Amino acid sequence: MLSIRESQVRTFEERAQRAFEDEMVAHLADFSPPLFKTLGETQMRVAVQFGMDRAAAHDFTFRGPVRLYLEMMLLFGSHFETDPQYPWAAEILKKRDVDQMERAESLYEKTVDYREKIVGPDDAYALKALRNISMLAQQPLLIPSEEFVAYMRQEIARVYPQKAAYVGQEGIDALIRKGVDGARRQRFSTTRAAALIVVLMLAFGYGCGADPLYPWINKTLKDESLVDPEARAKRLEKKALTWLEHVLAYFEKGA
Repeated sequence: MLSIRESQVRTFEERAQRAFEDEMVAHLADFSPPLFKTLGETQMRVAVQFGMDRAAAHDFTFRGPVRLYLEMMLLFGSHFETDPQYPWAAEILKKRDVDQMERAESLYEKTVDYREKIVGPDDAYALKALRNISMLAQQPLLIPSEEFVAYMRQEIARVYPQKAAYVGQEGIDALIRKGVDGARRQRFSTTRAAALIVVLMLAFGYGCGADPLYPWINKTLKDESLVDPEARAKRLEKKALTWLEHVLAYFEKGA
């Protein structure tokens, strides 16, 4: 009588998971070539593993829903399910009494709507926003702390009007406050540094400081060689501008 050992079952499951990871790494490389080029295969695999774990925590276990979850990470940031910019994601995911395929369909419909209204045809709105953010980051920013939230709300509406309108003032203000809190935790004392954190959250998701898709952010924030917080803020700003330049150059080359 044929018997299958538990270790053989585990080996089979591990091989199946590895094959799926390989498939998803290749898929995401096609889904976002500039991000994959920046990350490399090894780090993208780390992000895939992270995303698969997060998807499983929401009872997403089928191929389609997991793949969609990973795609949404690249679009909205790896922590999109708790991001104040995308409250609809949390609302859909928390409905555990709804079948995962139905929830995935709802997420897909919202994502398509987002891409049409916020990313734009051929990524036009998003690319213009990245150019605006790049220019904003290179300007001197003298923001009175008592006017910070109002100033940043106005600047976000200027650099990315489509997203500001879509997210709404409540979501934008919540994002700004999270940026201020993040800057405070890093002991950044200037409003410019706080503005940098807000802009990074706007572009990469509010959890960008712990996002495997953007390891350079976490690495810079935890760089022990940079004892002075403001030196870390300046290094982070420089790296952010370099990243933006690479992404914009990629799309302009392909235009």
